[in-house]
Amino acid sequence: MFGLQILFSIFESKNMQKITISDLQKIHEYLYEIPKSYRNDMRVPAQIFVNEAMLLEVLTDKSLEQIVNVASLPGIVKAAIAMPDIHQGYGFPIGGVAATDINNGGVISPGGIGYDINCGVRLLVSNINQKEIKPHIEKLATSIFNTIPSGVGRSGKLKVNKEELDRILRFGVEEMIRLGYGIESDQEFCESNGKLIIANPDMVSEQAKKRGSDQIGTLGSGNHFLEIQYVDKIYDEKAARAFNLSEGLVTVMIHCGSRGLGHQVCTDYVKLMINNAKKWNITLPDRELICAPFISKEGQEYYHAMAAASNFAWANRHVIAHWVRNTWQKILGESSYLNLVYDVAHNIGKQETHTINGQDKELLVHRKGATRAFGPHHKEIPQNYQQVGQPVLIPGTMGTASYVLAGNKESMEISFGTSCHGAGRRMSRIKAKQSVKGNELREQLEAKGIIIRCDSQTGLSEEAPVAYKDIDNVVSVIENAKIARRVARLRPLAVIKGD
Repeated sequence: MFGLQILFSIFESKNMQKITISDLQKIHEYLYEIPKSYRNDMRVPAQIFVNEAMLLEVLTDKSLEQIVNVASLPGIVKAAIAMPDIHQGYGFPIGGVAATDINNGGVISPGGIGYDINCGVRLLVSNINQKEIKPHIEKLATSIFNTIPSGVGRSGKLKVNKEELDRILRFGVEEMIRLGYGIESDQEFCESNGKLIIANPDMVSEQAKKRGSDQIGTLGSGNHFLEIQYVDKIYDEKAARAFNLSEGLVTVMIHCGSRGLGHQVCTDYVKLMINNAKKWNITLPDRELICAPFISKEGQEYYHAMAAASNFAWANRHVIAHWVRNTWQKILGESSYLNLVYDVAHNIGKQETHTINGQDKELLVHRKGATRAFGPHHKEIPQNYQQVGQPVLIPGTMGTASYVLAGNKESMEISFGTSCHGAGRRMSRIKAKQSVKGNELREQLEAKGIIIRCDSQTGLSEEAPVAYKDIDNVVSVIENAKIARRVARLRPLAVIKGD
């Protein structure tokens, strides 16, 4: 590692001025902008999708300062973009989007993808309605909780050797189907078919592989969860039919990522890039934005390792879904089924073509706590969804709604085909623990008929609904900004979480 004196020669030591409402220019009711002229190192403006009611909430942490910092990245085009679920993260804010021109000095930044690479959401829909499942829900929740390992560092039932793990890192969901997990059609309904073809297991360290070797099929901790839900309301009948959703049907939502393997990949490459930063002559306002030119050796190594970790995450959610299906049929009978609606990533970097100032450009799109939202007729979405757009899965918090949206064609121009990924934190985990007692929250939720399976009272406190923004408001901004439109609202029946 560099000494501090070298680090400070690479990263500008600035006392960042706190952004205030007066620094924001209103573009329309759901979009505000911090102009490029705000700071002399900004290469593009910073855009924030919020409404007036959310402005004060956004100003409570350093997320706006972070999105301004992102606007200084080499090769960034159009704007640094923040979604309405924006909150402070590592380098990039969570809810941050940035696209860099890979042929004109564009960089790749691990902080723009996140430590939990390809943390994402998978939604399954059943052929059973809310009333039919009610007599079985307690047993079902308990059985799934006992089947799916959850919590910090928890290992799973599936142990793989180095050769098997390398195949999973290279082929993702495709490899799990080959091994007998899930069903073949699942692959079609995953973003990128559950496999980034540029993945290279050789770029993943032995330490990362060691951490991941027993974590496939595990839920993890923090805000990761598995929920049994039901379709509470349909907003777009055509899209709902395409997604096989109708009022009353029971669904299962899985939210998790690449576990310890992805975290180690990010850690490894942050260190590598810091050790090589001087030779690239890149000046950054925040060391957490450490990056490498996309075409550099280090940039390409990280890109291929990130892809491998993404494949691991898709495999992880796929195996969880497989075991949920098995439990589902044991309790509800072989005629019951769970079909995959979609599986979408929200911590990932993707090489995509977008039109900038009338020209098609090859970009590296960083989505950090942000979900792809491609519109109708895009070649990368399943044939069944071509007429309505890609499913966009927006999980809520315990006791609140989750949403299924569909991407609009306008999203490609507005936000590089990107939407928010959830409600977004409004309260730190420390503050949430101080404000909410886990046992009381459990009682409140169960009084509403929501079954909770979680061994940790602290874990419940940290993820209390009060710690998050109003998801209805967040989704309203996305819809009114024409990024995506509401298709269905889901309500929780049972929540399964780690500690």
